[in-house]
Amino acid sequence: MLFKLALRNIFRQKVRTAMTLAAIIFGVAGLILSGGFVQDIFVQLGEAIIHSQTGHVQVFRQDFLEKGTRQPDRYLIDQPEAVADLIKAQPGVNEVAARLSFAGLLNNGKRDLPIIGEGVEPDKESRLGTYLSITAGRQLTDDDTFGMMIGQGVAHSLGVKPGDSVILVMNTTDGALNTLDFEIIGVFQSFSKDFDARAVRITLGAARELMATAGANLLVVTLDRTEDTETSQAAITGALPAGLDSRNWRQLSDFYDKTLQLYDRQFGVLQLIILFMVVLSVANTVNMSAFERLGEFGTLQALGNTRRQVFRLILLENALLGLIGATLGVLTGIILALTISAIGIPMPPPPNANVGYTAFIRVDSATVAIAFLIGVAAAALAAIFPANRVASTPVVDALRQSN
Repeated sequence: MLFKLALRNIFRQKVRTAMTLAAIIFGVAGLILSGGFVQDIFVQLGEAIIHSQTGHVQVFRQDFLEKGTRQPDRYLIDQPEAVADLIKAQPGVNEVAARLSFAGLLNNGKRDLPIIGEGVEPDKESRLGTYLSITAGRQLTDDDTFGMMIGQGVAHSLGVKPGDSVILVMNTTDGALNTLDFEIIGVFQSFSKDFDARAVRITLGAARELMATAGANLLVVTLDRTEDTETSQAAITGALPAGLDSRNWRQLSDFYDKTLQLYDRQFGVLQLIILFMVVLSVANTVNMSAFERLGEFGTLQALGNTRRQVFRLILLENALLGLIGATLGVLTGIILALTISAIGIPMPPPPNANVGYTAFIRVDSATVAIAFLIGVAAAALAAIFPANRVASTPVVDALRQSN
């Protein structure tokens, strides 16, 4: 009976019900859209990091990350091809590419520029680096024995372009000085502006010739699905020979985790603000409705209903409003998210990046569930104070309001 009475009262107050529902729908849809936008940032940023720099998992000698940046020649993987075959046999692994890191000077005939470089397997890297944009020239291939790709910042600093020749000067693993002439094949633009300002890429064979080694510093693993990263990493780590270690892209990308934490905090504040706005909007409507219906509630108590039953009635009415409004808000938010995603949102480059992207609104089940619960909770919370006030009003005073 209490449920039927609450449902009838909702549809009896059409104008106030519509105002309350509008506030809830707006809040829930806003949470879904903002949360979906933030989730898209997380996904696209992660994929950009994976497919322009880190891969899903990297395998290397122990202590390479801490000490190998300055002296990569001391942290080489012996027989990297054999290790790559072991990794390739693990479930979920798509491809394994070897990299040989080095540092040196790049000379254009007029001046030198300190650079960091990688010897890579070009054809494999072209499949990995789907977020790597070629701004001039073309992609490096396995046939470009003495070809070089340079970052956009390097090209700008040295004033070189595809077709120009440069000299790479560096030390071998034995400490001897070695040089090779290279032809600029292409200029690339990655997610990171800092990386583009210093990075060059040559073929793995050329890097090995320069460093006089047959090893590699890194084995970069790409997976079939990003969602399987932790599971696949555990399998890869278990198959590695002694002395080797692995890290996944999250562990290698401190910038990503800091961005994640920043947006999580911002979205948490946004959730609180929307909850507060919905509570205030609903509370105002409930207060007005409760005051106008004070005589009705007095009559209910005069007919034998207890104060607790009156309190429950008002609370149930608003909980039902919350359920209806939250459901409509979810439907509205999903429809708007799908519509906006079909069009796309052009976005400028994020901090520390020089490539813009197209944002979408992702329909995330966790975000939708949280938005729905916030809509219901806001409506119920907004009713507590006016319901308590009405239930506490003496029956005589309440009945006076009906005259």
